[in-house]
Amino acid sequence: MTDNELQNLVEKISFDSFDRPFQHHATFNSHLRTTGGRYLLKTHDLEFNPKMVTLEDFNKIIKHELVHYHLHLSHQGYQHKDSDFKQLLVRVGGIRYAPDIGERQSSKCQWLYHCENGHDIIRKRRFQTERYRCGQCQARIKFIGKLSKK
Repeated sequence: MTDNELQNLVEKISFDSFDRPFQHHATFNSHLRTTGGRYLLKTHDLEFNPKMVTLEDFNKIIKHELVHYHLHLSHQGYQHKDSDFKQLLVRVGGIRYAPDIGERQSSKCQWLYHCENGHDIIRKRRFQTERYRCGQCQARIKFIGKLSKK
């Protein structure tokens, strides 16, 4: 789906579900990881996660962002905590949370260290071995390499 197709889809959903036109820009933002989309308060534009397009709930994600859009422009409660937001979201059939697509995974690799006395030290982040000692025996630490996470 291109940005133009997304723009047309958002305009159609806005008119069909809210009976109001969408008069700003809708684009894809590949930097979004764990969210389905976002409403930009200053420009009133909408950005969507391109990885969510293949999901069957994508129209509901669009409705969620349009609820933020229309409530903000009509000076009503547009935040998740507001009752106006919750009521309109239920009325138009949007979803409250974006589905999990596995982007919340922690570090994909781990780092292996050994101390002089043979203790293994496994960390998610690398560190400077000169600045630290083994937590069990206070011996010096040596960097071994990368471990693949299973």
